[in-house]
Amino acid sequence: MSSFLYGYHVRANGVRLHLLRFGGHGPRLLLLPGITSPAITWGFVAERLARHYDVHVLDFRGRGLSFSAPGMDASLDAMAADVLDLMEVLDWSSVSVLGHSMGARVAIRAAARDPRRMGELLLIDPPMSGPGRRPYPVPLSWYVESIQLAIKGVTAEDLRPYAPSWTEEQLQLRAEWLHTCSEEAIVQAHAGFHEDDIHADLPKLKTPGLFMSAGKGGVVLPADLTEIELLAPGLRQCTAFSAGDMIPWDDEADFYRLLGEYLKVDLLQ
Repeated sequence: MSSFLYGYHVRANGVRLHLLRFGGHGPRLLLLPGITSPAITWGFVAERLARHYDVHVLDFRGRGLSFSAPGMDASLDAMAADVLDLMEVLDWSSVSVLGHSMGARVAIRAAARDPRRMGELLLIDPPMSGPGRRPYPVPLSWYVESIQLAIKGVTAEDLRPYAPSWTEEQLQLRAEWLHTCSEEAIVQAHAGFHEDDIHADLPKLKTPGLFMSAGKGGVVLPADLTEIELLAPGLRQCTAFSAGDMIPWDDEADFYRLLGEYLKVDLLQ
């Protein structure tokens, strides 16, 4: 039986934000997806986490059913402000925040600015690119081309060259929802991977947490982990060695094992 409860909207930071809620019991957990991942694409993870948490999955602005408009600000700062004001409007405190890739960078920026409402950070393979650093390994064209295909109408098989290791079900969901990702928002986010200095935020983190890196894909390298340990010693590190950046898609069992070990809950059963 599904643990999905409902979707809902919140007016925060001057825009409409859409979330999906799973479970409804236990400590609250806010899940922040990556650059082209509407909330619904994280449903399979939310279902598993909902056995232990009250899970809320956010559609970032410019994605899914949240606010999207030409000329909008879809920068890292804007998304971090969305998250902080969302927590303010809902009067949330001590929230566990799980962010993947871009979502992890948003979580870092938000926690560096105002840690009061965050109980712990669960950071999943955030891009470690930035000013004066190596480029993010996935080119912008990979995102833009697939979004343009989705806007015209695309099948799971059409998207398979972009994600050959994904299951048919995962590709079908991406084919259904990718068109909701604003190309303008994705261009801004991808530029931010190179222009926003997330390393400057790491020493400001007062929130304990987990830093999970992928063993493949080059988003986080061993040298990055050494630097992160110095900048943010409060983050416990672990690595999903057989997975790329989309860790739950590439090695779902190892993702649950590593996350469960940190949270002290069994996510494999």
